[in-house]
Formats: sequence, structure tokens, C-alpha cells
Amino acid sequence: MITVSLRMKIDQTPLKRIPVTLCLDADGYCTPPVATDREGRARFDLSEASGKVLVDGVERYQGRLEGEVQVELWSLTEAPNDSLGLDGHMPLGSNAYPSMQTRTLVVEGRPVVTDGEGYLVNPAEWSEAFVRALAAAEGLTLTDAHWELIRYLREHFARTGIQSTVRDMVRHFSQVWGQGAGNSASLHRLFPRGGPQKQGNRLAGLLRTKGEH
Repeated sequence: MITVSLRMKIDQTPLKRIPVTLCLDADGYCTPPVATDREGRARFDLSEASGKVLVDGVERYQGRLEGEVQVELWSLTEAPNDSLGLDGHMPLGSNAYPSMQTRTLVVEGRPVVTDGEGYLVNPAEWSEAFVRALAAAEGLTLTDAHWELIRYLREHFARTGIQSTVRDMVRHFSQVWGQGAGNSASLHRLFPRGGPQKQGNRLAGLLRTKGEH
């Protein structure tokens, strides 16, 4: 069971009769809208997953969906965050470098240019659709774990201005998933084409790490 608790940030007043929708990352499935009750809660008969919470059709949360997910708003008309809820800055401009070979990835019918390995030339073209298209091209079946690591990589860059090291990832995911699932070997099995620092960064729309070209 996943419960979304919707409240006003200023005084914790529950928001009643507001439609809430969950969209799951793994398969793109979105639930029918469920209205919040008197306590401001909308309940979904789903197992824990990774995905998004839409409030009245507007994305208000993205991340792990398990137990009770708290969503607090200043108002129902406040401007939503970007697709990952980041408050920092992602890479801007072109990632082109001398002698770079490029290729084209079709994302929802639109050509997106990457370098020969799949790194975005223009990071502003990153989207969840890009993740799915690149993963398909690389023969990777996305799971909740992949999406959680991709979000972590983007959040880490937005917050710090630098890309996460594998050591950072292991420290974080060993705490979140446990030592067995969050160790270096497990993270590399998730991203077999270069590990989380290469394939993960490609999917996250980030830069090549130092020394890769």
C-alpha cells in the first residue's frame, strides 16, 4: 500500500478532495486519479516502487514510493519543480570536444545528438524519454533501482556541481539498499556497460568523467 499525504506547508492543513495520480518509472504506468480523504490522504493498492506523484495533474514529487509519501505545498498554484525536483544547476551548453564522433538517438520521434558512446552533446535535451531510448539502445532493461541511481546522480550534481564518484554511490546506496545491493559489484551489475559512473552518467545526461576521452 502506498499512501500520499497532501498538506499545506504553512500550517499542515490537510488538502481534501484533491486528485492524486502515481506514475511508475519501471513501466510508465499511471494510476487513475484518487481523491484525498478528510485527512488529506490518497491510498493506492500498489507495492513500493520508484515514480512520480502528480497532484491535480502537476508533478509534485519524484522518488521512492513506499509507505506514506509526504507532499507539502505552499499553494495548489505554486510553480512545480523540474522533473526531478532539483534546486541546483545541471550542465549547460555543449559537451562537444575535439575530434568527437556523434550519433543520433531518436527520442519520441525527435533526433537527439550524442557522442559516439551515448553522452548527450546538449545536456538540456535530457528527459525521461531520453533515458528510456538510450537504455533500449544499450540493451538495458530499466528497473526501479536504475531510476533511483539516475536520480541520485542528477541530484548530486545539482547539489554539489560535481559528479558522484563510485565511492559516493556505494556509501549512499549501501545505506539505502543494504550492503549486498549497494556495494560496488552490485552497482556495476546494474550498469554493465561501463558501470554506474559511465553508463549511469550517460543515462543521467551528465558529462564524461575525467580521463574518459
